[in-house]
Amino acid sequence: MKRRFAALLVPPLLVLAGCTAAAEPTGSATGPDRAPRPSPFADCATLTAPPVPGTAAPTGSAGAGDGSGTAGSPAPADGGGSLLPELTLSCFTGGSPVALRDIHGPAVINVWASWCPPCRQELPAFQRLSVRAAGQLQVIGVNSRDSRDGAQAIGEDFGIRFPVLFDQGEALQRELRRTAVPLTLLVDAQGRIRHTDNSGALDDTRLADLVRRHLGLAVPA
Repeated sequence: MKRRFAALLVPPLLVLAGCTAAAEPTGSATGPDRAPRPSPFADCATLTAPPVPGTAAPTGSAGAGDGSGTAGSPAPADGGGSLLPELTLSCFTGGSPVALRDIHGPAVINVWASWCPPCRQELPAFQRLSVRAAGQLQVIGVNSRDSRDGAQAIGEDFGIRFPVLFDQGEALQRELRRTAVPLTLLVDAQGRIRHTDNSGALDDTRLADLVRRHLGLAVPA
């Protein structure tokens, strides 16, 4: 009698075990059992490529006082005019790692994470800046202390297309002695940090103002 009862229990237990196994993932988004989704972000090769002559507006005092309406860059602020740290970060899309000091400025570098609400709020403004300022400056993201899946999802949801570097260990923030995100760096053509902003979520108007004041470039808001 006991053997018959045990035999009757076997099929339901096997069904339950199968359902549990089917519900468990067979691998991560980048694991061997599932092909990775195409990255929404741009390739990083352009970050260190020499600029095309005549496409980037000069920084510094150019345009100041010439009636063009473009203010020249003021004296370095916040960052003290220091060069970008000697760090090499991986590109989110793969390929060769990027040495920060090899990046051709001017550039706006935004440090962000998918779990940070102000970061998510301001990322669309950085995407719009990358379109409006194309040929004048580079917009670069640095995804910090985040998961690749989380960053990928944000990029897909918000249509982020500019290049993104991956900094899981917060190396850049440690070098800058800044812990909070979002964090934005404005870098001139010589690779010097002209301003560091961690005031919270930036919008189009505030970004355009920072670019004008610290990089001497007129970008429509």
